[in-house]
Amino acid sequence: MSKFEYLRLADAIAAEIAGGALKPGDRLPPQRSFAYERKIAVSTASRVYTELLRRGLVVGEVGRGTFISGDARGSIAPSPEAHGARIDMEFNYPLLPQQAAMIAKSLQGLERPDALEAALRQPTTTGTPAARQVSAAFLARENWSPSAEQIVFTANGRQCIAAALAALVPPGGRCGVEALTYPFIKGIAARLGVTLVPLAMDEHGVRPDAVQKAHREAHLSSLYLQPTIQNPLGITMPAARRTDLLRVVEKLDLTIIEDTVYGFLDDEPPLAALSPDRCIVLDSLSKKVAPGLALGFIVSPLRLREIIMASVRSGGWTASGYAFAAGQRLMGDGTVSELTRLKRIDAARRQQMAAKLLAGFEIQANAKAYHLWLTLPPHWRSQTFVAAAARRDIALTPSTTFAVAPGHAPNAVRLALGAPTLEQLETGLRALSGILIAKEEDFDATE
Repeated sequence: MSKFEYLRLADAIAAEIAGGALKPGDRLPPQRSFAYERKIAVSTASRVYTELLRRGLVVGEVGRGTFISGDARGSIAPSPEAHGARIDMEFNYPLLPQQAAMIAKSLQGLERPDALEAALRQPTTTGTPAARQVSAAFLARENWSPSAEQIVFTANGRQCIAAALAALVPPGGRCGVEALTYPFIKGIAARLGVTLVPLAMDEHGVRPDAVQKAHREAHLSSLYLQPTIQNPLGITMPAARRTDLLRVVEKLDLTIIEDTVYGFLDDEPPLAALSPDRCIVLDSLSKKVAPGLALGFIVSPLRLREIIMASVRSGGWTASGYAFAAGQRLMGDGTVSELTRLKRIDAARRQQMAAKLLAGFEIQANAKAYHLWLTLPPHWRSQTFVAAAARRDIALTPSTTFAVAPGHAPNAVRLALGAPTLEQLETGLRALSGILIAKEEDFDATE
């Protein structure tokens, strides 16, 4: 066999993974069986498996078996589509049983010809004056009230990130981010030609000295941070850390892209309340309402508003007129505020359930959040644990998905608690508890 033949076989399996024929958690046959089926030498089969391991498409080791990785899609960021697992703890879109009826009531009348005609007009980055006024009032928090003139709209939160990053960081430039961060910014940055620089964290969030060090070594153009209910760690930055961080940011003349998508679960105002000219605040309706009714908000300092608007236009990230109309109704009549109140209660209940069912394991959790961080026992590795959970129809996210620097992911997984029903969540948490305490010999073995 040609020395390149094993690469062609590895490519063929990679294509099966990409096409969905092989799914996360699926088990590959033992290498001898694979060699027999493919009519190749066992040594060649070993090279195929080694190549798949190198690409991150499979996980496993001798005595345990080889499984399709929970991060097998091989992209910089995860797919926005769920795997179809029975219990989805991978994607965090909290949906309440009663919210469809609440939304339907709010949107009554939008199907009328006069209302629909306005909703179907060509959208703009700034929407209508009424939409800006309603949005500014809705986004306001204690000690922070953005003006309507600061609001720029996109179709969703990811587009907010892309527009802000494109506006502030030139191609080839560098942006400082938390060492463990929202995965989709990795893909966005790669497409924009932006290098992400990981910033060291502690229990209070990003360390100010880490920002200074990174800027000194890499000359940052901006920072992307989640100071309130950070994803994936759930950290909410305390007041003293916020003050120290902003002092460094002002000294270095940097601007913070502040992602507050989970801020609705907490009363903490954004960093912009302390330094309005240094922070671009990003938010959306996807978590508060539903991903199918997303509308993104960029609250920009007036000095950056024009460049942000130009970035949204050039990227094609303008929201639809229907999204403006629906969002304006939902915010204006109090529906989103009521959904926020109910989701805060729901998130707290789910955290209490998780704390009870995962008692005895090492978890990092915010009692207000819809996710938690689970550090694994030494006998489990992140990717292998995700694969084992997938075999039980539970989708999780491995730590490697959140790590900015390859090879520096802790041995942990993130559990998203918002998507399953309460019954599914209880079942899933009990199953994970059982997997965590299982020993290697409890799992199927292959050579």
